[in-house]
Amino acid sequence: MATAPRRAAGGRLDSRPVPTPAALPYPEGDRTLDLGPHAEARLLVPPGGPGPRPLLVHFHGAGGSAAQSVAAVGALATARGALVLAPASVASTWDLLAGGLGRDVAVLDAALEQVFARQPVDRIAVAGFSDGASYALSLGLANGDLFDTVLAFSPGFVAAPGVTGRPRVWISHGTGDRVLPIDRCGRRVVRDLGDAGHDVTYVEFDGGHVVTPDLVTAALDTWLGPA
Repeated sequence: MATAPRRAAGGRLDSRPVPTPAALPYPEGDRTLDLGPHAEARLLVPPGGPGPRPLLVHFHGAGGSAAQSVAAVGALATARGALVLAPASVASTWDLLAGGLGRDVAVLDAALEQVFARQPVDRIAVAGFSDGASYALSLGLANGDLFDTVLAFSPGFVAAPGVTGRPRVWISHGTGDRVLPIDRCGRRVVRDLGDAGHDVTYVEFDGGHVVTPDLVTAALDTWLGPA
C-alpha cells in the first residue's frame, strides 16, 4: 500500500530509523517504491545478511531521473554494502529551486518511512549532482540529526532553511565547469560553509560538469572509510 506524502515544514524530515523494524527486510535487487501517483523513488538493496546497512540518498540533476542517480552511484555504493534510495523530483527540478520546499521533501519523507519500516539502517548520507547537489546540501544541513554526511557533486549553492546538527560535507567541482562555474559555485559554497564552521572536504578536478566513478569512490571513502 502506498504511503501518501504528507507535510514538509521547513524542509524537516520526520522519518527516523528504528532498531528492529517490524517487517521483513527488502530482498536483494532494484525496486520502485509504492508512493502513489506523481511520486517516484527507486531503492537498491545489495546482497548480504539482514543486519543494519548504510543508506545513501541521491538526488539527480535538473531534468534528470531516478535512473540517472542509480547509474551514477548505484553499483559503487551497493558494492560497499550500502542501500541506495533514488527519488525523482516531481517537477523538472527539485522543489527548492522550483517555488519552495514542499512536495519533494514530503515524497522523500514517505520513501524513507517505507525503507525504515523494513530495513535496519546504521548511518545515512545524502548526495546529489548539480541541482541535486545543491538540494542535498540544503536538506542535509537542515536535517543533520538524520544525515551524518553530505556528498555534493558540482553544487550551485546552499540554501538550508535552517541548520540542525553538523554533518560532514564532501564537495567536488570541475575547474572547467561551464554549467555551474567553479568560482561562483563550488568554491563559494566551500568558502561559505567553512566560514560557518562546517567540516568540509573539497576536491577540485580537471574537468567539466560531470560526476565520475573516481569521484563517487572518493566520496564513499569519506563517508564509509576506504574500501
